[in-house]
Formats: sequence, structure tokens, C-alpha cells
Amino acid sequence: MNFSKHWAATLDDYAIDLAWSPDGTLLAAASAAGGVMLCDAATGTIRHQLAGHADGTNALAWMPTAGSQPTTLLPGDGPDKHRAGSNQQRCSSQLLATGGQDGCVRFWDASTGQQTAEAKLGNAWVEHLAWQVGRVIPHAPNDDPNAERRVKDNPPYLFASAGRKLVALRPDGSVAHTFPDAPKTVSALGWRPDGTACAAACFGHVVLWEAKTFTAEKEFPYASAILALTWSPDGRWLVAGCHDNAVHLWVPAEDLELHMSGYETKLQELSFSRDSKWLATGGGRDACVWDCTGAGPEGREPLLLPHQARVCAVAFQHEHGLLVTGAANGEFCLWSPTRKNPLVAEVKMPAAATRFAWSPDDTLLAVGTEKGSVFVFKTEG
Repeated sequence: MNFSKHWAATLDDYAIDLAWSPDGTLLAAASAAGGVMLCDAATGTIRHQLAGHADGTNALAWMPTAGSQPTTLLPGDGPDKHRAGSNQQRCSSQLLATGGQDGCVRFWDASTGQQTAEAKLGNAWVEHLAWQVGRVIPHAPNDDPNAERRVKDNPPYLFASAGRKLVALRPDGSVAHTFPDAPKTVSALGWRPDGTACAAACFGHVVLWEAKTFTAEKEFPYASAILALTWSPDGRWLVAGCHDNAVHLWVPAEDLELHMSGYETKLQELSFSRDSKWLATGGGRDACVWDCTGAGPEGREPLLLPHQARVCAVAFQHEHGLLVTGAANGEFCLWSPTRKNPLVAEVKMPAAATRFAWSPDDTLLAVGTEKGSVFVFKTEG
């Protein structure tokens, strides 16, 4: 496999977030100072420089489109459910949401670089944004010619959090629902892959909010701060990275909980492989890769992928098997965890990675750094 630098760009501050458009043509890069660049994926040319948020930008999220994500029918429609959209049928998504320290969520038309809407959530920082994915079309037969149209006519919600406040926003910036204030600051959001519920974490618990009724489907208590959430792609596992140097796992459908403690540091780095078999975590000088098949990882020994400094970011590809892990000394590595010799490539950068982002087709890897550099690497073969 060839792995090479494709292009680079420079922000005016710490690269706080990166996000590829669903069609893979644009990379959004947010600076902690507040500005947001939209770069052409092929050349690195800056298409638009968005004003972002004057006090600082915290989060980016592209609105998915009907053609950029699976759309699942409810059970009862036969074994071969129609799925609207595929990698070959992606539609260009032009709507980008940003959240900032000014308490605002802003929506931007990426084709023009103009702001289209704004929602003010209060004075607390907007730190987390999550678009609804894998939306369900109720009662649609397999051969329904209007299935994709009906998804477009019912656009996804954007869940946004600011302090203890959580809201569901429509793409036009209007508020669909305001949830009861959380007991503590909302620290992570994660949509279940089928789009039927969104998990919201704060100190002491995780709540699953049902997307259709905005009611609490389930609540999972946890006696510490939760710093990150992720779901396995098959929707079985809900995983939290925790302040008490641990990873906690729930299987909501089975009322099962697992716990792995003993990490060197608090843990925010989580990523699942496409087949839901492998969970990669940070939390120390080694990236850990856990086998989540069967009864799950508790009691099993993980695959350890060593670094010379604390692991600060991990990311599996969307559809293929490579894992990227980065360390605080500026080193990052590509791994193929199923191989006998898993190391594929190693790169040394002038600063530590803050974010990894694989393009939708997995051919490009974007890396943001603490010193404001954005590097895009290309994988071939």
C-alpha cells in the first residue's frame, strides 16, 4: 500500500475539529480561534473561509443526505430491505453546522460560504453536535419508488448541547424540541446507527433519547464523568470513555454492562471497526484493540499497539480495515490489526494530532494538529 502526503493547509490556531462532506469533495477544518476553512479535497484549495464563531469554534457537523447514508426500513418489510443510497450514489451535502463559544449553532451553505440560519442556545459553549443518521422510513415496502423522496422531505435532526442544555434542531435552525436540563454539563452525544435514538452523557449517567417522541428510552447510571461516546456500527454496543481511567460498555438490548479499568490516563479516544468486531481505545502509551465479539472484551487481553508517548487520537476507516493512532509526540501510525505484523506506516509530524478524519471512501486521511496544521494523506493500493 502507498501512503503519501497529498496536501497541507494552515489554520490560525489549534485545529479543534475536522469533518469531510458526505460526498467527500470538501474538508471543513475549524480553528480554536473561531474561523472555519472549506478546502477542496483534490487540491487543498480553500473554497471558502467561514467566519465561524468570533469567540472560538468547538464543533463541526455536515448534514447527511438521503444518498450519503443507509436508510433502513422498519422490520416486517422482508429480508432484503431497500436502502436508499450507497457509496456510488452519494448526493452532495452542502449544509454544514458549527457550534461555538458564543452559545450559537450556525448553519452554512458550503456552495456559497454564506450563513443560512442560527440558533442561540444560551451563554454556555456549544460543544457537541450530532446529526441524526440511518433514519428509518416507517411502513415502506421494498419497492417503494418514493422512499428516498420521503427521506428528503423529512430531514434529519441536529442534536446540539450547550452546558446542561440539549436541543433538537431542524436544518433551517428552528427548534424541534428542547429537552429537560441535564443534571450536569452534557459531555458527549452519539446517535444509535439506526437513527432511532441519541445517547447523551453527563456526569453520573447516559440517557437514550428516542428520536420520534423525544422521550427517554433508557437511562444508564455511571458514577463518574463520561468524556466520549461511540456506538458499534451494528448498534449492539454503546461505549463510554471515562474520567476514571476506564472504558464502560453497555448492550442496551440485553441489559448487559462491561467495564475495563486500569488505563494510565482518563480516556476520550474511541473507535470501532466497520464490522463491529474491534474497539480501539487510547488512555495511555499503547493503543488498545479489544475483541468485541460474543460476550465482549471484558476479561480478554487486548492487542497493544505501542507509541513513545500518550495516545491522543484513534480512528478506524469507514469501510476498510485500517486503524490510525496518534501520540502526543507528533507520531502517528497506520495499522492493520488482523495482520501478524500490524504496522503499515509510521509518520512523524511537528506537533501532536488533535483530530483524524477519514474521507467517506477511505482514500484520504485528514490530520489536524495542535499547532494549526492540517495534513491530508492519500492511501492507494
